[in-house]
Amino acid sequence: MQAYIIRRLLILIPTLLFASLIVFSVVRMIPGDVIDLMMSQNDIAADKKSREQLQAALGLDQPMLVQYLRWIGGIALQGDFGRSLWQNTPVTEQLAQRLPVTFELGLFALTIALLVAIPIGVYSAIRQDTAGDYVTRSISLLMLAVPSFWLGTMVMVFPSIWWGWSPQVKFVPFGEDPAQSLVQMAVPAVILGFALSAVTMRMTRTMMLEVLRQDYIRTAWAKGLDEKLVVLRHALRNALIPVVTLVGLQVPILIGGTVIMEQIFVIPGMGLLLLDAVSQRDYPIVTGVFMVVGLAVMLINLLVDLSYGVLDPKVRYR
Repeated sequence: MQAYIIRRLLILIPTLLFASLIVFSVVRMIPGDVIDLMMSQNDIAADKKSREQLQAALGLDQPMLVQYLRWIGGIALQGDFGRSLWQNTPVTEQLAQRLPVTFELGLFALTIALLVAIPIGVYSAIRQDTAGDYVTRSISLLMLAVPSFWLGTMVMVFPSIWWGWSPQVKFVPFGEDPAQSLVQMAVPAVILGFALSAVTMRMTRTMMLEVLRQDYIRTAWAKGLDEKLVVLRHALRNALIPVVTLVGLQVPILIGGTVIMEQIFVIPGMGLLLLDAVSQRDYPIVTGVFMVVGLAVMLINLLVDLSYGVLDPKVRYR
């Protein structure tokens, strides 16, 4: 197990290097130039000398390869993601402030998705072709069809028109008031969690139906074992392996959903930071966010792979 984990962690290094090269290059291909934005907003004369002085001050006068090597070297040697081009503040500090907010929203949404999807998927499988099965399958199709960003917008607009209620927009950090912070996160987390639960619900149902048709399950029924024992101990544990894989694949979708939810509900997380940085062409922040998100996705996929050994004792890591 330890050797397997070490090998997987070592594989992350070239993967991150390749991802960093792509992100660093693609971000600078976004139409629009940060120099032009700064000069227009600060009423600086758009002459060549002023432009060159501003480029030199921001470190953008060097070739792109030199900028990349300087940037990746700072990350590798000092954990330094550079400084914001606009605020001149360390990117690491901004990431440290925003990451817990996004993590809270994402974890809350994922918890809701699993609490909804797995029990309903199991119920739908063991009650196949009943009225309850048809209702749950219809609900899952509805959740697949309704975009979460549209539903979030409707929640922000119509309750305020009809009942004079709208979600709280003044953010309360979890460290200051955990209860109030969770209440504030509840609405976007529920919307995002329901959107994620639709696919997981259908996968859980499909895998449970397949497992329930296996010979060892029929043997357990024939021995007269209790239904809960057969379903939870024998069937569900084997059916969860593909479900866990699907959850790992949904992590990038979850991160993308948090970006939208943070924008709609004005939550100061990584998503809102990324959108503001893209609009301002703040390259160090954009690349820093993508690197942190990429590392998080890789580590979560590693945890998903390790969970196979917990669910199935036959799985061995070498």
